[in-house]
Amino acid sequence: MAMAMAMAVGSCESIVLLYSQPRIPRSALQIRCSSSLASKQASSSSKIPSALQDFEAVIGVETHVQLGTATKAFCGCLSQYGAQPNSNVCPVCMGLPGALPVLNERVVDFAVKLGLALNCDLSLRSKFDRKQYFYADLPKGYQISQFDIPIARHGSIEVDLPVEYGGGHRKFGITRVHIEEDAGKLVHAGGGGRLSGSPYSLVDLNRAGVPLLEIVSEPDMRTGIEAAEYAAEVARVVKCLGIGSGSMAEGSLRCDVNVSVRPRGQAAFGTKVEIKNMNSCAAMHRAIDFEILRQVALHKEGLESKIVQETRLWEEGSQRTVTMRAKEGLADYRYFPEPDLLELVLKQEQVDSINEALPELPNETRRRYEALGLSMQDVLVLADDKSVSEYFDSTLEQGADMKMAANWIMGDITAYLKTEKLSISDVKISPSVLAELVSLIKDGTISGKIGKEILPELIRNGGTAKEVIEAKGLTQISDEAEIASLVDKVLLENPKQLEAFKKGKTKLQGFFEGQVMRSTNGRVNPILMKKVVAQKLGLS
Repeated sequence: MAMAMAMAVGSCESIVLLYSQPRIPRSALQIRCSSSLASKQASSSSKIPSALQDFEAVIGVETHVQLGTATKAFCGCLSQYGAQPNSNVCPVCMGLPGALPVLNERVVDFAVKLGLALNCDLSLRSKFDRKQYFYADLPKGYQISQFDIPIARHGSIEVDLPVEYGGGHRKFGITRVHIEEDAGKLVHAGGGGRLSGSPYSLVDLNRAGVPLLEIVSEPDMRTGIEAAEYAAEVARVVKCLGIGSGSMAEGSLRCDVNVSVRPRGQAAFGTKVEIKNMNSCAAMHRAIDFEILRQVALHKEGLESKIVQETRLWEEGSQRTVTMRAKEGLADYRYFPEPDLLELVLKQEQVDSINEALPELPNETRRRYEALGLSMQDVLVLADDKSVSEYFDSTLEQGADMKMAANWIMGDITAYLKTEKLSISDVKISPSVLAELVSLIKDGTISGKIGKEILPELIRNGGTAKEVIEAKGLTQISDEAEIASLVDKVLLENPKQLEAFKKGKTKLQGFFEGQVMRSTNGRVNPILMKKVVAQKLGLS
């Protein structure tokens, strides 16, 4: 019988002693950046260039990717987000005596996929190890992981920085990718959800045993924006491969960053500090910038000895890092080979089969769009989401003008999706209909204004652009004789303005053009209309 109620794990005092200082509650992950926090970020980021004139930051990232398998890594329990507490548990993931793990084959396939996508060397023979440490939500007292022989290592990932941060292409090294299982989750009762002041804490073991892939980068990053874009690219790759949701907000992709600073020209690394509790790439950027400034300030004051190897938490509310606990070393984990699991052996034909089925990866999509002649700003927007890039590609396959299609997708369609909180897969305007709409605007059948008018209906209800245009009587007026008649009518109805124009107020030409456009509800062909107005006013 599943335990529907979470289990109390003892007094709050014992947990506080374990961490030496109160931990930030997981509920803090729900906090979003307000305008005041955004201004703090801008203030902090603006100080980074001057802070790094004499110092260099060295940054590495450890990313935990929760895999989207149906069941857990070493048992048959469902790997289900948001289920009732302790409803997806069994003797294996609860760590009961005598229970033996059985490896989920799907986890191995996903690990191979990610290793190949990150340009790693795969270990055809690897093994599992026990990583010993005590967390109240780790029932076994150890975690099944991989230590000295990970399934993948020596890889790389390529990133394009945002244009607003100066742009540029970066390549960061990947040290290793290894398989491991997740711990459970603590829920602090009372005290406003904070560990401090809570009379007791509850354990939810639904997440215990959920499969993870940990990606460890090389310390190749030098700024907060580089690390944030690295994390964003990892998330894109994960979603592109279909191995997980890649959502930092849900906690299915979690990043810990290691930050140190050193005087420029110094070869040796400074003392690194680990930062946890960041629920978005923007939060990573802010946390790293804060930590860089904190360490540089200590260096400048001659207090670099105060920088110790520790784990710090990012407090979103106060926009600062705070000490959580002293950082464990490898010796503290007391790794040894997992005796209940056999050696993991991959067959080359299995690896080749997975490699051949890999989709186009985000960086490959960006390079392809660059080759088409799109600006880097357009490239970054269109390639950010695989569903958007596939929609764009399908629209081009239907013969749409590339730049016009890109503008409609990035502009009006994206704005509508944001307002209605939809994704592009939810819209009823197919790529072929968008291509039709673009073509009608390009050949002058309708104006861009009419296109904007009918777009919401196409998104909500579908149909073809021509059907909606005809039903609403919105076909563009492109007959020159009909336009001339409309212009004559406007001039006749506005004699004072016409007289003023004749006396030298030539800016009134725009007034007449606007009156013609208004009289037709934007249906008149603007190019032809302006030509006729100019003729009637004696300008051509």
